Amino acid sequence: MKIYGISGLGADKRVFRYLTLEHELIPVDWIKPKKNETLIGYSKRLIEEYEIGNEAEFGILGVSFGGLIATEISKLTKPKLTILISSVETRTELSGIIKLAGKSKLIDLIPEKLLNPPKAAAHFMFGTENKELLNSILDDTDLNFTKWAIRELMNWSNESRLNNLIKIGGTKDKLLPPKGENTILVENGAHFMIVDKAKEVSDIINDRIKTYYNRVDAPMET
Repeated sequence: MKIYGISGLGADKRVFRYLTLEHELIPVDWIKPKKNETLIGYSKRLIEEYEIGNEAEFGILGVSFGGLIATEISKLTKPKLTILISSVETRTELSGIIKLAGKSKLIDLIPEKLLNPPKAAAHFMFGTENKELLNSILDDTDLNFTKWAIRELMNWSNESRLNNLIKIGGTKDKLLPPKGENTILVENGAHFMIVDKAKEVSDIINDRIKTYYNRVDAPMET
């Protein structure tokens, strides 16, 4: 089974290097958003670009902001399963501060150059041990994309829950703290745990997929 992997805000496919999945992982590269493009419109273009949904069986994996894209793609294509890592499933799981900032339209007033945080602040918020990789990703970040993505995150309206969901959150995630009874918690996992706790995350995904396929005509538990 192919699993399409969508990385987090400002990140790229390098974050998937550390996973050891038992299925083929296809990293999805970000494409440039169009002016005033919605998250749903953007997701539709990724579906077309990667021909997602053409296979009989496939999965979608999203990390952080990529989880929002993964959710929208899943609603449009009906994958066998969806995997969210350090992310949220619905708008209700976003913090009040994020939703309030979206209503204020504050992001529209902030110049792109101010959206590149000091490295020390990023290390703290991501809670990572792999500072070199995070620094490299931050240096390569397209700040125009970042501004678009933050705006879409703040104004995300999804309230639909997904079938066959594997949702993994870290107990020390400062950016998107885990919410919902359907979240599988990784102890001491921070926002960058897809790298720092890759083996534990991989084991959870592999075990849950096996559980799903071993059950006959029954939805996977969330």
